Amino acid sequence: MNTIGFISTLSLSGTVQRRYFWDPNLQRYSLGIDSGCRILKAFGNSEFMGCHLKSQASLFKGTRSSHKVVCMDYPRPELENTVNFLEAAQLSSFFRNCARPSKGLEVVIAGAGLAGLSTAKYLADAGHKPILLEARDVLGGKVAAWKDEDGDWYETGLHIFFGAYPNLQNLFGELGINDRLQWKEHSMIFAMPNKPGEFSRFDFPELLPAPLNGIWAILKNNEMLTWPEKVRFAIGLLPAMVGGQAYVEAQDGLTVAEWMKRQGVPDRVNDEVFVAMSKALNFINPDELSMQCILIALNRFLQEKHGSKMAFLDGNPPERLCMPIVDHVQSLGGEVRLNSRIQKVELNSDGTVKHFLLSNGNIISGDVYVIATPVDILKLLLPQEWREISYFKKLDKLVGVPVINVHIWFDRKLNNTYDHLLFSRSPLLSVYADMSVTCKEYYDPNRSMLELVFAPAEEWISSSDNEIIDATMKELAKLFPDEIAADQSKAKILKYHVVKTPRSVYKTVPNCEPCRPLQRSPIEGFYLAGDYTKQKYLASMEGAVLSGKLCAQAIVQDYDLLVARNQRSSPAEMTLA
Repeated sequence: MNTIGFISTLSLSGTVQRRYFWDPNLQRYSLGIDSGCRILKAFGNSEFMGCHLKSQASLFKGTRSSHKVVCMDYPRPELENTVNFLEAAQLSSFFRNCARPSKGLEVVIAGAGLAGLSTAKYLADAGHKPILLEARDVLGGKVAAWKDEDGDWYETGLHIFFGAYPNLQNLFGELGINDRLQWKEHSMIFAMPNKPGEFSRFDFPELLPAPLNGIWAILKNNEMLTWPEKVRFAIGLLPAMVGGQAYVEAQDGLTVAEWMKRQGVPDRVNDEVFVAMSKALNFINPDELSMQCILIALNRFLQEKHGSKMAFLDGNPPERLCMPIVDHVQSLGGEVRLNSRIQKVELNSDGTVKHFLLSNGNIISGDVYVIATPVDILKLLLPQEWREISYFKKLDKLVGVPVINVHIWFDRKLNNTYDHLLFSRSPLLSVYADMSVTCKEYYDPNRSMLELVFAPAEEWISSSDNEIIDATMKELAKLFPDEIAADQSKAKILKYHVVKTPRSVYKTVPNCEPCRPLQRSPIEGFYLAGDYTKQKYLASMEGAVLSGKLCAQAIVQDYDLLVARNQRSSPAEMTLA
């Protein structure tokens, strides 16, 4: 048997029947393929690409034979020596190495999403006592998930962990759960609307450094953009390459569509690339999205060798990511309380926070207060006395974008898919994945479960679940023309779940950047955390985690001020050891 290099499914012509088997001992999937006449184009090295093909010579003679492809999770990329990873690691070490307080601050945090969990984790690392309050009975906020009566999980969103997420990657390492990320091949895979059922790939070669690996991936793809379009796109990007961060920040006032017109970039670049990218980044189209958002993403993806490499969590986020943070916080003396919804922020006579009043009538008091909820919830909780303060008034510009996450379980295994995130390029759908293949906990050898992001969702958020599923099936019929029909005459739906989030991440429209608040508010003892607050990763899981670290850092830095403030109202002494 010969070992050949990495096999791209795109290179297989003819009908492919796959049978997946998860081998817990080898930590890999086995993919059985029964194939007819086809040509295989192999490239790369089979060891680093993580895929082996055992084949007979007859494979290349057009005769019918049976083959077995073994697809393993790809090794964790080398992230530790990148500038951004080291910067994130240094910030983490700040909390472990700072002076220990003889008596830690009690910090009441509202919201147990990634921002609140991150705030609590790093405050606990610094010797303080976080009291984390979550309104619902589930952890995670925008990464929350629920188990249905059949034991299957459905999630708030389809979450991807990029190599360009240094604070999130550090967090996994600090918790000892790096093995819970299932890394995929370094590719971006786009559906071809004009060729139903076919895909186009951007494959990033392992042997080239950044940005050459990204340039190579773009140049090698001739299906989505022509050479003249690539050249005009590159010329349009030159000012960003030359102007650096100052230029990127200056583009906040332009939409993607406006920037493209100004730079003379062909409309087809928008249609072929930026529509999918905009919907994946912020669930809106290029005629609304700030160009700054796109340029920040391109900078991370092109300047870091593994920046655009993707991983899936190996199971549901509340248990596989959030609970390790909770366990860590509790092991250091912190508390996490579910079903603790804040009804009102009560103030002292000087306008500072007196306590949080919960909807069940309980009062939660502390030395410091943090709201780590989405910005729309924060605005509902703001005391009237604060609303005219410029810091808070600017929040009016920040509004969450609606998004819908769809899960469909089918009665069979779908063949026209990958062990990867896929960009649908559909007018109604953003990205999707067959989670029965990409995620270990959701693995199913007999049936596919597609998880899809329905976006933009503003016109659909009030629609019924049935209407959303019907619209989704019409789009899936184009992505799986041989396997799915809108009327279910082919693959049958066994069940589905639709999760609506009327206000998700903040909508990154032009001129939002000046409105994003710092984590330290003008109110003594009151702080904010959330991906909408000021940090360089915008609205993302990485942004949420970084905002929590920055919030915790501000509190630790303000320790003496906070101690003095509390001593004015209490004789209790709080000194540094």
